[in-house]
Amino acid sequence: LDARDVGLRDATALGELCLCPAEFDSAFADGVPRMGEFGESGPGWHANHCMWLNTYLQARLDYAASESVRTLCARIAYLPAGVYRLSGSPFRYSKGVVVERPIRGRDYPGSLAELLAWFPDDAACGDYLEWLRWPAGFVCPRCGAARGWRIGDGRWSCAGCARKVSVTAGTIFDGTRTPLTVWFQAAWQMTVQKNGISALGLQRVLGLGSYQTAWAMLHRYRRAMIRPGRERLAGIVEVDETLVGGLTPGRKGRAVGAKALVVVAVEQRDRGFGRCRLELVGDVCAVTLGQFMVDNIMQGSTVITDGWQGYRSATKGYTHQRVVVTGADASALLPGVHRVASLLKRWLLGTHQGGVATTHLQDYLDEFTFRFNRRTSRARGLLFFRLLEQATEHAPVRYRDLVVNPTIGNPRASNPVGARSHPGTLALPAADRPWRRPEP
Repeated sequence: LDARDVGLRDATALGELCLCPAEFDSAFADGVPRMGEFGESGPGWHANHCMWLNTYLQARLDYAASESVRTLCARIAYLPAGVYRLSGSPFRYSKGVVVERPIRGRDYPGSLAELLAWFPDDAACGDYLEWLRWPAGFVCPRCGAARGWRIGDGRWSCAGCARKVSVTAGTIFDGTRTPLTVWFQAAWQMTVQKNGISALGLQRVLGLGSYQTAWAMLHRYRRAMIRPGRERLAGIVEVDETLVGGLTPGRKGRAVGAKALVVVAVEQRDRGFGRCRLELVGDVCAVTLGQFMVDNIMQGSTVITDGWQGYRSATKGYTHQRVVVTGADASALLPGVHRVASLLKRWLLGTHQGGVATTHLQDYLDEFTFRFNRRTSRARGLLFFRLLEQATEHAPVRYRDLVVNPTIGNPRASNPVGARSHPGTLALPAADRPWRRPEP
């Protein structure tokens, strides 16, 4: 849609979506809306959005020409689905559906009291996941049909391919035998605390009978913390490496030894620092560093590094600034990466007591990145919302995927100790003051 058809008036503040019904026909004459005025081009909304759009327009904009609104929605139904994003606007594109900026108390709980009131049982948790995954109604993950009906066991039956679909199918909750009330409490404990929670701490808080269950739940959430296609760092970016792990006698500099080598990139801002990226690597040769640059930093950005020779060819396509550290304090020359590396090590030692295996270190790096990049958010419940939202979009993570990792030196990652168990739901009936014993 171009500026004549859709205008975002003060988009960052108001988020008003304005459509002119008189120009619907001209806007959709070629069957493909034009979005060049508002960000990246794309084929448009999916059919799943039509019902929501119709209700939204009539409720928010008080259109008398409801017939024109229905005509627009009918035409949108024939547009292909996709993933589109509008940078710098209050609207977020996710699987072809427009979602407004989440609001505390309406889209996510803002306190523990609201969490307990919103999700008293597993059915309420399932309904919330369904709203996150299909905000405009059911969509079959196999054929893409937007028509279906609910059957007796709570699943959906697709009208297109007759597939029976659960709200947890195709997500990190796929095949779980852990009640959703436990999953939601784990997500809340993981996000609302500044330093997160360890698997042992989660086991104690929720009263789980198995450390292995708590460990697997947290690792599945960590896998969902990295959003596919996330925006790369831009502007002025500091890049350096750090070693994570215990002391190795006789090893100095970039010699890894028993430690893990992590590449750190941090955006510089006028005041403080921006986003960060962390990646576990096996070496710091030019090829490895170059791939890290391509995956995490926009081309044309200014990259500041130390004098390591591997950065010379790794920074092709970037404006490279070398800062040679000769006896000076490295943290003063590259303050961003040293600050992030220090916070990372303190977090690993504090929350997890340093008990992080190298085979699982990347998952912990992803969690730290998720937290650091959202450190300024005052609404901690918003992190809970984002985590569950991304969990519904992430592919299933099996237990075997967590304990076997052929991409790292040891083909079998460390397995948590203890037997596996399946906890019961947290939706328990109210107790009648058990501390009050009847009088004899």
